Amino acid sequence: MATGDMYDVVIVGGGPGGLSAAIYAMRAALKTVLIEKAVPGGQINLSDSVENYPGFTHIGGAELSMRFAEHARSYGLTEINEEVAAIEPGLEHHTVRLAGGRALAAHAVILATGGTPRKLKVPGEDALYGKGVSYCAVCDGFFFRGKQVIVVGGGDSACEEGLYLAKLAEKVYLVHRRDALRASMILQQRVAAECKMEVLWNSVVAEIKESNGGVSGVRLRDTRNGQERDMPIDGIFIFIGFDPNSQLIPAGVRRNVDGFVLTDDQCSTAIPGIYAVGDLRERYARQIVLAAADGCMAALSAAHYVEGRKAKDAVSCELPAGL
Repeated sequence: MATGDMYDVVIVGGGPGGLSAAIYAMRAALKTVLIEKAVPGGQINLSDSVENYPGFTHIGGAELSMRFAEHARSYGLTEINEEVAAIEPGLEHHTVRLAGGRALAAHAVILATGGTPRKLKVPGEDALYGKGVSYCAVCDGFFFRGKQVIVVGGGDSACEEGLYLAKLAEKVYLVHRRDALRASMILQQRVAAECKMEVLWNSVVAEIKESNGGVSGVRLRDTRNGQERDMPIDGIFIFIGFDPNSQLIPAGVRRNVDGFVLTDDQCSTAIPGIYAVGDLRERYARQIVLAAADGCMAALSAAHYVEGRKAKDAVSCELPAGL
């Protein structure tokens, strides 16, 4: 393997977690490369507005992504715009194989591949994302003060986010495909007691309507008889699950039943020198600021790990043959 392909740290993923890790790794004088197959910033590029990242009362998602990337690049960060095919752990070093065939070796690998909210896969959903369609009430609920919104789902997340939205919106309709919620009983009781919430049982969203560049309503379908009706609405929040982008997680890395990576407080996985950050790892909440914090912690931990590896290698080289 060419010397140029040996790194202290390889970061896979250029969202807030990966870019934050790059900033701290570069500041620690580690030879670092960040690999991102798309544009830096990840999902926040799709957010029309961000108002809960410290230091910015209002900033566009694309602009915040650009600032993250510019900060990392100011330290001379090396970037590769290519898809990663595989992560192969090793005793001496780890190997990151790119789709084009190139292989990079590293003492440490930080996985920041993120996750993806499950979608309804109905007409209008993709086109209106960030324009009334949201997958995060904490992120976007503020924009719907005094308005009427729909929350889709029947589990804990849907109920929790619906209760949060009830503090802001005029009315919250909880759309559930069955005749009973799957959420914990205490959340069900809170939903029932919330005067601003109404559950629409045995219903699914068949289509999201658009007017003047934003959500204007939905078409609901009754799961019992198939009848459809149109309902005017200002926004729709979808909470039917969230999947980690875990295709590259190597065997030996522990995950929970939903596929999220289990780490310690330093974002270390079960394999020494491999770290997971942001939406990829098991955690209580998913926010930009938390992903950035993970990236910081993983990079600091990786720096300590890499220093230890290099010190060990230096000692091994100095020992006489046969010892």
